[in-house]
Amino acid sequence: GEELLKTGKLYLDDLAGSENIGRSGAKKSRAREAGNINQSLLTLGRVIQKLVQKEGHIPYRESKLTRLLQDSLGGKTKTTIIATVSPSATNLEETLSTLDYAFHAKNIKNRPEINQKLTKKELIKDYTGEIERLKRDLLASREK
Repeated sequence: GEELLKTGKLYLDDLAGSENIGRSGAKKSRAREAGNINQSLLTLGRVIQKLVQKEGHIPYRESKLTRLLQDSLGGKTKTTIIATVSPSATNLEETLSTLDYAFHAKNIKNRPEINQKLTKKELIKDYTGEIERLKRDLLASREK
């Protein structure tokens, strides 16, 4: 028979914390980037809150970050969160925010599944489909 392969994914995301535009002195494109980071973190907070409260619609599609983390947030993967904080009083607000995220996120219940066993032929078919989907997404984003 055909050789079976086990597959898995590993995502490492450094969320970096909120960006305080006033304190960092960010200007123009840096300030815009900081605003985008903050918006993604706010969306992540809403997703975490809805998952913990077991509410209906989970807004994964509201940001690229939450779409990327969908499997890790209430999905079928094992997830580990490492919250890094600062002992400095000047970072108290960010430290409390980080601890709040971690506290709520630890209450999310995932349903881990064993990696799917695939034949090489099935795996190539899956990857080909994924490449085609990514090409379509890239074309659609360029047309905007």
